[in-house]
Amino acid sequence: MLAAVTGASGHLGANLIRALLQEGHAVRALVREDARALEGLPLERVRGDVLDPPSLRPLVAGADAAFHLAARISIAGDPDGSVRRTNVEGPRHVAEACLAARVRRLVHVSSIHAVAVRPGAPLDGSSPPADEDPDAPAYDRSKAQGERQVLLTAARGLEVVVLRPTAVLGPEDHKPSRMGRVLLALARGRMPGLVAGGFDWVDARDVSRAALAAARAGRAGGRYFLPGHWRSLSQVAAAVSAWSGRPPPRLAVPMGLARLAAPFAEAWARLAGADPLFTRESLHALRHGRGVRGDEAARDLHFAPRPFEETVRDALDWFRRRGWVDRG
Repeated sequence: MLAAVTGASGHLGANLIRALLQEGHAVRALVREDARALEGLPLERVRGDVLDPPSLRPLVAGADAAFHLAARISIAGDPDGSVRRTNVEGPRHVAEACLAARVRRLVHVSSIHAVAVRPGAPLDGSSPPADEDPDAPAYDRSKAQGERQVLLTAARGLEVVVLRPTAVLGPEDHKPSRMGRVLLALARGRMPGLVAGGFDWVDARDVSRAALAAARAGRAGGRYFLPGHWRSLSQVAAAVSAWSGRPPPRLAVPMGLARLAAPFAEAWARLAGADPLFTRESLHALRHGRGVRGDEAARDLHFAPRPFEETVRDALDWFRRRGWVDRG
């Protein structure tokens, strides 16, 4: 199989590329700027951008399957419109390119954030799209709209499978990701405190295996949730502490207080030119991360997430091999 991959240099992309190569597939990767995650790998690179439709033609030409992973993640709104452009127009451009090139199947990696939270109800196939919730964060709305664009193209003849992973952790986090930076800060003993709350965390390698299974046997038009394990931030810190030998942060800020402080944390970060420790959007996620149903993925894709502690250990071991963190 010749696989075309967007977002190949991101955290999930780095894992998917390696999984494809391990199975003996030929890989063609779209590269925009940063390609550290692809160094030394036997693959074809195509310079381009999901917002530049002509650059996608050589990416998908002759491909048997395409994997669309490119996205812009945001916990601070969409002040310049780049979140919507990347997450809505990007999927549409990729799907249109696949349709024109007669690619057999497109696996669109979306997000759990594409669906709206209903108090007391699990996230499953009956959950409404996030853009039907006027209070949903900009990122969430963009992911719902991106799915809609891809599925509209599918109605014209392209086979599409949509995957909705929860928060991704694991090795091959080259940039690193926001949560990768959190793991590093905890392992170095540099995290001043935690917010009371948690989320569902899934291993990037398990999502990659699900993507391969989706290309082979996923139901066309299917939208699969890929949950891992729900853990509070305190439990995440405890898992990191077990690896590093450093004590976890003692300060745990109650959710109510964190919500009151979030606008000030965001304003301070803008003035300082830094990422905020938390925002109203990240707190929204931490309040609503429970109850994700992965039954369909288990049945159709044989999806079975590995233990959470294994994911944290392997991520930190990978960071250690790169010299980014030492054990205490």
